[in-house]
Amino acid sequence: MKQPLTVSALNKYLKYCFDHDQNLQNIYLKGEISNFKHHSRGHYYFTLKDESSQISTMMFSKHTSKVQFKCEDGMKVIVEGYVSLYLQGGSYQIYVTNIILDGLGDLYVRFEQLKEKLLKEGLFDSSNKLPLPKFPNKIGVITSDTGAAIRDIITTIERRYPLCEVVVFPTLVQGEYAKDDIVRSINKANHYPGIDLIILGRGGGSIEDLWCFNEEVVAYAIYHSKIPIISAVGHETDFTISDYVSDLRAATPTAASELAVPNKEELLNYLSQTKKRMSHIMNNLVKNRNQILNKLGNSYVFINPSRLYEQNYYKLDKLYANLEKSNPLSFLSNQNQKLEAYKDKLDYSFDKNYQRLNNQFLQLISKLELVNPLSLLQKGYSMVKKENKPISSIKELKIEDLLNIYLKDGIIHCEVKDKEVKRYD
Repeated sequence: MKQPLTVSALNKYLKYCFDHDQNLQNIYLKGEISNFKHHSRGHYYFTLKDESSQISTMMFSKHTSKVQFKCEDGMKVIVEGYVSLYLQGGSYQIYVTNIILDGLGDLYVRFEQLKEKLLKEGLFDSSNKLPLPKFPNKIGVITSDTGAAIRDIITTIERRYPLCEVVVFPTLVQGEYAKDDIVRSINKANHYPGIDLIILGRGGGSIEDLWCFNEEVVAYAIYHSKIPIISAVGHETDFTISDYVSDLRAATPTAASELAVPNKEELLNYLSQTKKRMSHIMNNLVKNRNQILNKLGNSYVFINPSRLYEQNYYKLDKLYANLEKSNPLSFLSNQNQKLEAYKDKLDYSFDKNYQRLNNQFLQLISKLELVNPLSLLQKGYSMVKKENKPISSIKELKIEDLLNIYLKDGIIHCEVKDKEVKRYD
């Protein structure tokens, strides 16, 4: 018999299987809502069913805030979420992260797929967002020229910051041709002289009405714009791909106008406060400088200006005297005299040393002549060598040795036939 499992162990194992099955981690499930309960903490609990089956469903409050309609029993919906096991009850259920009405399912899937693609490509990165100008001179507005959005934008900008010029680019914002018209308007605004900010928007509507702002070509046009773009599509709860790609997202066209320009009343108040601060600073600065001038005016230098130069005159006279003492001409003349004296001494010393060394040289020559063997040859003496070595004793010779006898005028080559030892003491 196998070792039995505990209920907890089995449930934990089954939960592990659910949580690590990739086919159950990001699924779309459609069905009908029944037994819907909205918990006081914000969570949704309901059953999702079709003609032959059902599954328990839960949605945490952090996700319910994204639902753009009121859930009721009998609604046909598509939910996005993951399947897992509830350990305590031992029942599996789907944990929902988003809900849409069933009729919008295809559009929602397309939206999520494009959103994921552009996210991976970096189109949503904050590092790619362009900064908005603080004080725009000319704003391009891309929207329908007949809707309420354009009136709200122009009215808000004129009220808040009348110094700014508004250039309207009438554009289709709904229908199958709207995406291409929006792209053309973005490119046109980028080449319009002087425009430093663009507002792209329209009023609210259904997801089908707003779908042109979820098109890929529109997203790339916004991303490649050299001018910052504020996206103002729909109402506060409506999010489009354009909102993610644009440099700033506004909840409504009116909110976009308020984000685009400063409030003139706030600017005037700021300028007034700045003027007061600057006036206060300047008054204190002038007062401080006047005090310094008054203090300087009462100083002994201004009362008796000549005293300012007396000390300098004294220093100047002293410097002049020192300059005379260090006159380079006098210095050079003195040094030249010293140089001539050194030269005379050097010449005398050289001659004296030369004579002394020459005498020593001649004495050495005489001594060398006395001991030079060649000098002895001139007097009738001879020099005997054996194998080019001088012979000084008969003991160094043997019979038949070959000798060279050097005379003053030549060399005799001879052979020892006999030898006789004699002393000449």
